[in-house]
Amino acid sequence: MAVASVQPYWDLTFDTHGDAEPAQRDALLAHAGELTDLVLFAHGWNNDLSTASALYDRFFAPFPALLAGTAGVRLGYAGVHWPSMRFSDEPIPDFPHATAIAADPLGADIAALKRVLPGHDAAADRIAELLALQPDDPAAIEEFVSLVRTLTGCTSPQAALLAQDAGEDGAPPELLTGDPAAVCEALGDAVAAVQGEQGEQALLGGLGRLGKKVWSGARELLRQATYFAMKGRAGTVGKAGLGPLLGQLAARAPGTRVHLVGHSFGARLVSFALAGLPPEARNVASVTLLQGAFSHSAYSPGGALAGLQARVNGPVVACHSSHDQALGVFYPLASRLSGDDRSLLGDDRWGALGHDGFHGLSGAPALPLSAALAAAFPASCVSVDASAVVRAGGPPSGAHSDICHPQLAHLTLHAATLL
Repeated sequence: MAVASVQPYWDLTFDTHGDAEPAQRDALLAHAGELTDLVLFAHGWNNDLSTASALYDRFFAPFPALLAGTAGVRLGYAGVHWPSMRFSDEPIPDFPHATAIAADPLGADIAALKRVLPGHDAAADRIAELLALQPDDPAAIEEFVSLVRTLTGCTSPQAALLAQDAGEDGAPPELLTGDPAAVCEALGDAVAAVQGEQGEQALLGGLGRLGKKVWSGARELLRQATYFAMKGRAGTVGKAGLGPLLGQLAARAPGTRVHLVGHSFGARLVSFALAGLPPEARNVASVTLLQGAFSHSAYSPGGALAGLQARVNGPVVACHSSHDQALGVFYPLASRLSGDDRSLLGDDRWGALGHDGFHGLSGAPALPLSAALAAAFPASCVSVDASAVVRAGGPPSGAHSDICHPQLAHLTLHAATLL
């Protein structure tokens, strides 16, 4: 699907190592000097080009009307495509083609896993078989968890380093190394919590020693381990791919201001692009992070992105929502899960940026969306509570993908000082 709501528009496709597709990169570089401003958006966990393109088309759609009558602005748009994944049971509000439940959701997820994590087809097929059969055997859970960890490669020191955000020691979380049955049971509790009473009763209705709850948690483990891998990949693409490309843009079009926008892991991607930005490049004028799926302490002292907000000639805006279950429940649980500590009320350090905004960062104001749209942003980090509009979506991710709203388009342009 082409992005038709705005022009000029360019696609930018990166591989897992951060290498950009040359023809797309060169097309943008050739025309960037014609622009006063460029808005560059990176998606989160989307399976394919069409879903990501539909997101860009819908998010950008209000921009022309919002900018009507604004003199002297020549705005261009770009959408980043990188190999990531959204599981088939995660709805995107108001996207009928994305919210439709596949006839075989497990089969669709396994096929997507094979695309984004190639080289382990046999493991993926066995994972599908175990999820379909759900054997009442602790050995089956141990096998399943071992296969998931092999498929995602998340237990390697390199994977842990790539996914590091704030004050971590470089080791994978206990989610990926802890006791298989305990991990799956804890995740099963979380699934029941977000599904409410009906989901809890369904999970408690399982027969045998393991029951439905543990296997529900096992499927959630597959999701969370996959996202741990995608989290690391987003950092790689941002730092090794987008950051250097922004440096090329600065050299070719020094007068063009760049405004970065990222959703979910795409917010991590554009944030890590600041780490890959050449020192002489000063073209990033604003950053808008929508439901960022990384630590709320990443920009704080000791965090993986500490001080990088200084590379931006304007605000770094973090939109967050209390209705985002993916970040409010599963992200902190996956980050801190260890041993018998399975409470959903963990300590503050495990929170996600898209759940409650910046933490541990002095001089970072926190505003409701209505106030943010009316106030002048300081050239620093700003937390914006967007719960008033980012609120639609059911389990398991809640409102995580409910980002296509005119108010958020307005906020992006406001951060860019175009409105």
